[in-house]
Amino acid sequence: MTRIRDLASICKSKNAGPFDLTIDVIFDSDDMFDRVEKTGVLNAALFSRLYLVAEEEVLFTPYRAARAFKATLPRLLPAGAFGDSDVYGAQQHGPLLEVDIPI
Repeated sequence: MTRIRDLASICKSKNAGPFDLTIDVIFDSDDMFDRVEKTGVLNAALFSRLYLVAEEEVLFTPYRAARAFKATLPRLLPAGAFGDSDVYGAQQHGPLLEVDIPI
């Protein structure tokens, strides 16, 4: 098992408007992208569990041309709302970094 943080070249999050968050996981090579995709670990259900949103609210897209996986999901609090600790959504990828991939 290897953590995503050790496999991906980029893992980042950002706002997709005030109510949504987008998370990108990008790999350096086609081979690594293919190996991770083949495991099936990265999917809408994973993001649903990690970010406490309904699976049907997660738009999950593998994008082979960019060697990337993208997930867009609703923020639990709108950007800038009272209690929001990350107005830009730039630190929300953290839970994903610890996910194990069977490679």
